[in-house]
Amino acid sequence: MQVLYGFEYLQFRYGEKAQQQFYAHDQAVCLDGSSPDTGKGKSKFESSSCTNKVSHGFHLVEGQSGHNMEDYHVAEYRKKKGHAVGLFAIFDGHLGDRVPSYLRDNLFNNILEQPNFWEDPKTAIKNAYRSTDKVILENSMQLGPGGSTAVTAIVIDGKDLWVANIGDSRAVLCKGGTASQLTVDHEPHSERRRIEKRGGFVTTLPGDVPRVNGQLAVARAFGDENLKAHLSSEPDVCNVRIDSRTEFVILASDGLWKVMANQEAVDKVRSIKDPQQAAKQLTMEALTRKSKDDISCIVIRFGYCPK
Repeated sequence: MQVLYGFEYLQFRYGEKAQQQFYAHDQAVCLDGSSPDTGKGKSKFESSSCTNKVSHGFHLVEGQSGHNMEDYHVAEYRKKKGHAVGLFAIFDGHLGDRVPSYLRDNLFNNILEQPNFWEDPKTAIKNAYRSTDKVILENSMQLGPGGSTAVTAIVIDGKDLWVANIGDSRAVLCKGGTASQLTVDHEPHSERRRIEKRGGFVTTLPGDVPRVNGQLAVARAFGDENLKAHLSSEPDVCNVRIDSRTEFVILASDGLWKVMANQEAVDKVRSIKDPQQAAKQLTMEALTRKSKDDISCIVIRFGYCPK
């Protein structure tokens, strides 16, 4: 088991030049692996309306499954049409890291470039997920046969939270100390009817989890060309209005959620002020509980600012 460090988070200064500098730094240190593996940051941009403070921390740990790290993340802020936009995601790859790497570099751009994003974010997110999956499948020769789950969160002006997911990475909200799961775990047994209607099947062998066609342990994913006839890339999307009782959101891959309940994770984060330390604590706790998967976690904290 290797815990990967070596990155001090870039404090963002908004504008095209700053974004280019960040991406150049990101690519320079990650030519042969996932994004930097631990760090924190906060929004520096304030829009004309009162913006809630947003800060985040993340921590990624390579698992014991015998393959290289296949989890990728996004944690950044952009200024877009006068709005402060926070972009956060966990991409949990399988059969290689090319698909999650592609998602890290392209999915949010595809979402924000949808012409109806500001008027109808839900439809825009759904359309971008579908179109991105279409491009991945069309380029399977370059991106390989693998795929990826995804959980994404977009924070607009510190006031609106849009969460979407496919697969079994999860977003959990803490409001007034209570955990609320914002995403749906797309497991094969819960979508058996749809899979069988498409000509596929779900197996559950002794000692194993349900799998689509005996292979994949999720019913929805990006990529996976050989299974795509029986899989879906349709995301579940939800919207949360951030208010004074909204404390934070946890995004994490299933390497965490397989060994930790939602409320337990929320209780641990509430006791730690620094979101990076909170994210690190969750991943390290999952390790002590013998989680074998790659474990990735982002904690997004909100500081409410009333008008």
